[in-house]
Order: sequence, then structure tokens, then C-alpha cells
Amino acid sequence: MTHLHRRQLFALLASAALPFGSAAQATKTQGRLVIIGGAEDRKQDRIILRKFLELSGGPNAKIRVINAASGVPDVVWASYQAVFQDLGALNCEVVPMLTRDDASEPNVVSQLAEADGIFITGGDQNRLMQCLWESPAAQAMHRAFHLNNTCIAGTSAGAAVMSRHMLAQGTPTPTPEKDGVSMDIGLSFMPNAIVDQHFSQRHRLSRLLSALAQRPDLLGVGIDEDTALVIEPNQSVEIVGRGAVTLVDPRRMRSNFDNADGGDKLEMLGLQLHVLPAGNRYVLPSNPKNRKQPVLLWDALSMLAKTGPMRG
Repeated sequence: MTHLHRRQLFALLASAALPFGSAAQATKTQGRLVIIGGAEDRKQDRIILRKFLELSGGPNAKIRVINAASGVPDVVWASYQAVFQDLGALNCEVVPMLTRDDASEPNVVSQLAEADGIFITGGDQNRLMQCLWESPAAQAMHRAFHLNNTCIAGTSAGAAVMSRHMLAQGTPTPTPEKDGVSMDIGLSFMPNAIVDQHFSQRHRLSRLLSALAQRPDLLGVGIDEDTALVIEPNQSVEIVGRGAVTLVDPRRMRSNFDNADGGDKLEMLGLQLHVLPAGNRYVLPSNPKNRKQPVLLWDALSMLAKTGPMRG
């Protein structure tokens, strides 16, 4: 065996011996958003949570869990701690942040800034944003995502806060109604969409349409339970899990919203609706002329894949 061949062999063996997390982190080039419709499988295949751990860098990744949305944070943390440990995560900790004051603590800020993966649990998105709004912790999450390629995931309420314009509350109605929902400000990782979760299971299409009637410049994203929308900024959109993502584009819509009174049923004409089933990945073409998707879908996906600017 020549000296050159021996060097090549030793290099190959050394790379094969690297722990999975190190190899994954070495090749990780961009942060991802993993937006989950809630009720993700934590007992069987756990496809979505495995995907999150993989995108975060594998078993050696620093996984940090935010449970501030929950009314029973200790119970929620115990559940996710057990799942991530069972999946092989070696460095998984809860972020000690349950109040507005906690979100300014140096320990909290450093945990988030140095994380490889940040997972936001379910609960109440309003409770979560009362804690995080314009806080040093939220700014640290943005720095981690934009500068350190951190994977940011959120389920249920944690999914709702991903957008800039957050659906705060609203009871599903048989048809869209004016002022049927209230909006607030989320974490702004997704500036061009409104997210609703538990979508098909809780029959929330009309609720999402009521929100879009208020903001027809935004996309509506309805995510089913045990389903995740994975965004690789400006590159691709992937659906993981067992359900589908309903993507509603109202930008060419004609509506009676401005002339309707509160509680009136809404006329919404010309909506574009796309159903993206789990198992599909939509890669945005570098040259729009080479796109395979229909023009309107490609345009909506390109808008969806644009993440917001770093805040703070």
C-alpha cells in the first residue's frame, strides 16, 4: 500500500469514527424552522422529533426546551425530557424561563444563544408571548437562528408564535366571520404567514380564513396534528409526519370585509388553496423558468420560505 493510499484510508476511518452529532454539525449549513401542528407522536415512530434532533445536529446537539406556554410546565418538561433521552439526545435541558423576568436572566439568554436546537412546547401562545415579547431571550433565539444555524421548533402554541402576525384566539365557526378572531405579535421567524394548528382535527379552516380576511397580504398555514412544516430558508419546504399542511393564498382575493359589520359572514372570492401532504418536499428552483410546480404554488412557497430578519 502506498503512502498516499494509507493516508486516504486513515482519513476515511477517522471520518467514520466521528460521533453522529459531530458529523451532522460539521455539515449543517443553515438553520431550519420545524413548525408542528400539535399532538406529535412521542411514543412510536416519533418521526417529527427524530427529524428535529437530526436537524439540530444529532445526539451531541445542545437541545433546549422552552415550556413557558404550558400551565403544567414540569409535567410537559418531564415528557419531552424522556422522549429526547430515549431518542439519544445527550445534552437536553429545560430553559428556566416561566416569567417575563426570567426572559432577561443571563443564564436563560446564554442557554438559548448557544443552543443547537430549541424546542417550544404547547400550551397558550398568549402566555408564552407575555413572557418572550421583545425580551433578551427572544433576541437570543434570533441570534441563534440567524448566526449559529440553530434549528427552531414549536408545537401547537409553539407553532402559533413562529409567525410575526400570530393568531391569538378565535372560536371556529361554520363559515368565516368578520372579527371572528383576534391577532397579536409572535416571534417573527415567519413574517409572511399566519399559522393555525390542530388544523383538520379541530375544523379550523373558517377560523384561518377569518384571520386572512383581516390580513389578505399574508399566507394562511394550517398544520394538522402529528405533522410538521419544515422550512429551509429560501431553499425548500418539506412536510413531515402523518397529515398535511393546508396553504391558503388570499392575495388575489376579493372580499366584502371592509363593508361588513362585526359578526357578519364573509364573502371571499378567488382564494388559492393548496394541500401539501406529508412526505413531500418542495425545492424552490434557482431559475423560476425551470419550476415544476404551478406558477401560483411556486410563488406562495417562495413567500413562505422567506424568514424574517434578525431581531435584537
